[in-house]
Amino acid sequence: MNRTGTPHPHQEEWLRLDRQICFSLHAAARAFNGVYRVILKDLGLTYPQYLVMLVLWEQGTLPVKKLGEHLRLDSGTLSPLLKRLESAGLVRRERSARDERSVEVGLTEEGAALRERALEVPRRIASATGFEVDEINDLRTRLDALTSALDAAALSGA
Repeated sequence: MNRTGTPHPHQEEWLRLDRQICFSLHAAARAFNGVYRVILKDLGLTYPQYLVMLVLWEQGTLPVKKLGEHLRLDSGTLSPLLKRLESAGLVRRERSARDERSVEVGLTEEGAALRERALEVPRRIASATGFEVDEINDLRTRLDALTSALDAAALSGA
């Protein structure tokens, strides 16, 4: 029996695809990406670019390293995203005056103005889920707890 009092699945069922939480999360992420692709088309952004913009709208100018920490991305993944956003005129990258080894990323006027048009995105995403606001908040809280637990497990060598 598990914590909820329901029996554990038989061992042979443990390797079924439909019993894997990782696959459920993967499938949900792919479905989200499909919805975001349609919604973000109006803004001229991809989903990863949207995430970069969200952090910059919230935090302001940041070193690339700090931006990567917020997004859980390394600089090798983040740099091409930033190049495309810079080419689109939404962000600017500049060497830090305090530390020339560091590159800071900030919004251009056009990038800051795009925030107003993006305000509709969360409502449209919430509508696409069919969930109530409290259900979305609960799911996010549980996913954050899951992420923390998995991060801790990875650090300890699981």
